[in-house]
Amino acid sequence: MKKIRWGILSTGKIAGSFTEDIKHVPDAEVVAVGSRNQATADAFGNKHNIPNRHSSYRDLANDPDVDVIYIATPHVFHAENSILCMNAKKAVLCEKAFCIHAGEAEKMIQTARKNNVFLMEALTTRHFPVIHQVLDWIADGLIGDVRVVQADRCIRGAFSKEDRALNSELGGGSLLDLGIYVIGFSSMIFGGPPNKATGFGFIGDQGSDEQGASLLEYEHGALAVLTFALRTATVNDAYIYGTEGYIKIPDLFAVPNKATLHVDGQNIIDFEEPILGNGLHYQVKEVNRCLREGLLESPRMRLEESLQIMETMDTIRAPWDLKYPNDSNCIL
Repeated sequence: MKKIRWGILSTGKIAGSFTEDIKHVPDAEVVAVGSRNQATADAFGNKHNIPNRHSSYRDLANDPDVDVIYIATPHVFHAENSILCMNAKKAVLCEKAFCIHAGEAEKMIQTARKNNVFLMEALTTRHFPVIHQVLDWIADGLIGDVRVVQADRCIRGAFSKEDRALNSELGGGSLLDLGIYVIGFSSMIFGGPPNKATGFGFIGDQGSDEQGASLLEYEHGALAVLTFALRTATVNDAYIYGTEGYIKIPDLFAVPNKATLHVDGQNIIDFEEPILGNGLHYQVKEVNRCLREGLLESPRMRLEESLQIMETMDTIRAPWDLKYPNDSNCIL
C-alpha cells in the first residue's frame, strides 16, 4: 500500500510530538517540514529524519511530494495557514482550537469546499479507543438518557510573559487552549450545539483568560458543567451522568486509556487499552482512512461541528471583554 505523505507546518513542541507519533501509523510518512527560516526547518528535519525542509510555509504548501499538511502554529495563524495549504490543493489537519472565532471557521470551511480538499480539526481525544467505547455504551442505552456532562481541563503552568499560552495576541488563554477540549467533548456527547451557553472568565495581567467555566444547556434541560484553567490544576476527570447510570473517564484530556461504566451504583464494566506514545497517531489514522475513502471531512469530527464549537466559544467569551486579533471579523 502506498503511504500517505505528510508535511508538518511549524517546528514547535506539539509538531515534534505529532511527528514522532506518526511512526505508529504504517501507511503514513512525514516527507516535509515548513518553517519561517531554513535553520529551524533543517534542525527539525535532522531530528526527525525528514527529507524535504522548507524555509517558508508557502514552499511547503506547494511541495508536490506532500498529500496532507498538519498545521501546528499558534491559534491566531490557523486560518491563514490552513487556507494557504488548501488553496495549494493540500488536505489539512489543523490543530485545535480550529481558529480564533466562527468567522474564520466559516472561511476555512468555504475554502476546503471551493478546492474540494479534506479538512479536519485536530481534537485528538475524539479518536482514542476509550472514547469509541464510551460512545458505544451510550448508544446501547446502558446509562439511559444523558442528563449531565461534567468535565475539567485545568493545569497549573509556570508560564513566562513571552510564553504563547498566555499571549492574547497569539490567541493564548484557557478558553482556546483548554476550553476547546471540554466544550468539544460536550458537543460530541450531546451530538450538537447547546441551546444556551454562558460562562465566566478571569482575565489576567497579560490580557488573556487564565481560567474560566461554562454552563451549557441542551434539549430537555440536559446540562454540561465545564471548567478550564492555565493557572489552577484539577484532576481532569470527565463524568457522563444518565438516567440509569454514569460513566467515568479518568484524566480524559491527557492520554486517556480507561473508562468505567456504573449502573445502579455498581461498577459494571471497566475498559482499558494501552496507548502508544502520546496517542496523536489515532487522528492520523482517521485522516488517512478518510483520504483513502475519498471523504472531504471526517464523520467523527465534522466541519459543521467545528464551526458550532467556535460559535459556542464566541458566545461564552462575549461578556468577558476578551479580545483576539482579527476580532473585527468575528460574528459575535
